[in-house]
Amino acid sequence: MIIRPLGSGEEPPMELLLLADPSRDIVEGYLGRGKCYVAEEDGAVIGVYVLIPTRPETVELVNVAVEESRHGRGIGKQLVLHAVRTAREEGARTIEVGTGNSSVAQLALYQKCGFRITGVDRDFFIRHYPMEIVENGIPCRDMIRLSQDLHNNAE
Repeated sequence: MIIRPLGSGEEPPMELLLLADPSRDIVEGYLGRGKCYVAEEDGAVIGVYVLIPTRPETVELVNVAVEESRHGRGIGKQLVLHAVRTAREEGARTIEVGTGNSSVAQLALYQKCGFRITGVDRDFFIRHYPMEIVENGIPCRDMIRLSQDLHNNAE
């Protein structure tokens, strides 16, 4: 598997991006502000993530998605760790990520990759998404915010 930046003129893998974020409008908004990376295997795109600059020396990982048939193979972890390395190499001191309160596997993944919970944005998904989101039988209401200090966690 290789992970590379999406080339100029290449269409982002919208189907994959919408797995992690069901709002096309929101996805298109941050694609315009960030940089999209794709994971490929045998010439097929199997994963994606997007990094956007948010503040000086800070980037946010806003979307991580893996083709559903390939879940459970460590691809998501490779994408998150690649995003952390990329952010560090590009001079960021902090990388942030947010995920739903109902995204149990994602919360575990981010913490395994060195992120720490920094806050909760209550009712984020109720305010920003017109449709109800339910994962793992849990209503997705709150955004759990996590971050990692890249300066003190150099590899």
